[in-house]
Amino acid sequence: MHIGLFVPCYVDQLYPQVGLATVEILEKCGVAQISFPEQQTCCGQPMANTGCTDQTRPLALQMADTFRPFDYVVSPSGSCVAMVRHHYEEYFEDKQQLENLTSKTFELCEFLTDVLKVSSFQGSYPRRVGLHQSCHGLRELRLGSSSEIIGKSYNKTRQLLAGLDGIDLVTLSRVDECCGFGGTFAVNEEAVSCAMGKDRIDDHQQAGAEVMTAADMSCLMHLSGMITRAKVKLEVLHIAEILRCFEPNFETASQTS
Repeated sequence: MHIGLFVPCYVDQLYPQVGLATVEILEKCGVAQISFPEQQTCCGQPMANTGCTDQTRPLALQMADTFRPFDYVVSPSGSCVAMVRHHYEEYFEDKQQLENLTSKTFELCEFLTDVLKVSSFQGSYPRRVGLHQSCHGLRELRLGSSSEIIGKSYNKTRQLLAGLDGIDLVTLSRVDECCGFGGTFAVNEEAVSCAMGKDRIDDHQQAGAEVMTAADMSCLMHLSGMITRAKVKLEVLHIAEILRCFEPNFETASQTS
């Protein structure tokens, strides 16, 4: 198994520790071949969100060409993975080229649970943790249940954290509420974006969280900025930064049958 590590541009520039943590986790899970192709660029989501189709297309084609040699593409960003899997179709004339990319592209947590069959992580983490679920992760990648989904409740990111000794995953009043970032939405609708972010932070504070975590660093970037400016005592960590410290448990035959 040869994995191509897709590190979003803002993570590469501002939060490189998240990319490094992703590599550490994959190595602990037994993945021997992990490559970071240096020719990778932005997935094109910011341009797509502002209607710049002609500027997005070459980035999408570059993405497909860059990651063509790998068995899987793994990224610590649900938002960017959702862009590739659900919004690339209009940029490709060669549908097989598109399928070759989208079928093997995974967000980190879903890759751990769905492909590597990691059931949980073991170790001690005695902290009160609030789990923010990004809109793309919930509604496009289906990483967990939300109030919009009818059926058995599940949450892939929560599952990976829940096995840690001493962890207290606090109960939020709105488990599926948007953080307000939305990329260019935060620029064009600053007041609304900040109000939504404040609501998300207040929910974590009222639940007694010490740490806020998520599978999307873009959400955490937005919320972290607000937390810092408001001098709120709430640590912000990508889920990979937590899981990097612990050993994985894998599903047994009886669990998967």
